[in-house]
Amino acid sequence: MKILVVDDHVLIREALHSVLKEIRPDATVLDASDCRQAIQLAGEQGNLDLVLLDLGLPDGDGFAVLTELRKRHPAVTVVVLSALKDRASVSRALDLGALGFIPKSARRPVLLGALQLVLAGGIYVPPEILDPAEGPPSGAPQPAAASISPSDLGLTERQVEVVALMLQGKSNKAICRELDIAEATVKNHITSILRALKVTNRTEAVIAIGELGWKLPR
Repeated sequence: MKILVVDDHVLIREALHSVLKEIRPDATVLDASDCRQAIQLAGEQGNLDLVLLDLGLPDGDGFAVLTELRKRHPAVTVVVLSALKDRASVSRALDLGALGFIPKSARRPVLLGALQLVLAGGIYVPPEILDPAEGPPSGAPQPAAASISPSDLGLTERQVEVVALMLQGKSNKAICRELDIAEATVKNHITSILRALKVTNRTEAVIAIGELGWKLPR
């Protein structure tokens, strides 16, 4: 596994190296300290598996880097690791294709669990973002939500496949090509998925699924 850590603080990069090596001892971990290096390394290392991306970079906007990474390297999993943790930033990152958003204030066990969830095919959203008014502390368990499975909401195996591709930032056309089904069928599945989750768009779906903690097929 090859991982790129994008952060301008050396101590944070070193701490992330330690965490990543604990999860995947055989991983190759590369560093970038700014936007330019991140885009350059992603281009040179065409087989990246994971990018940990800080949003506050010295030479540009981390959201712009996220957009560029998703455009040029759609198969790469991107997880945002940021000092920002407001709902708007989380929603924007997920909407741009990130599969996780981890606040830098998260404790090591939370960071480990979040990365393991994403690497297993799930997504991670800070629990306090899911309910700003009465959110549990970061890393707190949510037994009620965790007990709800896709089948409990009436989702079929095909719809779960659509959810997984949708969360990877795939367009309807890309999903229909991937699953070899008509685009109209994809639209119907997405409508059913949003209805089952009681949300109105893909970003809200990502947040809802993050709360549920589903592990989806890759």
